[in-house]
Amino acid sequence: MSEPAGVLSQLDETLAARREAEPDESYVASLYAGGSEAILAKVAEEAEEFAEALLALAEADEPERRSALIHEAADLWFHSLVGLHHLGLQSGDILAELGRRQGTSGHREKAARSGSP
Repeated sequence: MSEPAGVLSQLDETLAARREAEPDESYVASLYAGGSEAILAKVAEEAEEFAEALLALAEADEPERRSALIHEAADLWFHSLVGLHHLGLQSGDILAELGRRQGTSGHREKAARSGSP
């Protein structure tokens, strides 16, 4: 199995390269061509499928449901990265934010973002 950071780096490279591809030759290029609305619709679809798979696994922990959840999580991550790349961001931006949050209480981090005590 590849190192996670290496997989993300390769994916960032691929998503960047797809900016130059023809929409009829590349799925990602077709999403880019559809703009933010098309990408948002796909991310929303994948988020719903992920939530359904998460609920299914919570109801019955079975190998095929675990596999389905992993599949849906990968789809959601992928399409989220497409959206980030569409707007000039990449996985490193998200990893940096996650790194910044490490060691911080989730309650405190959320309160800091919302301006609540």
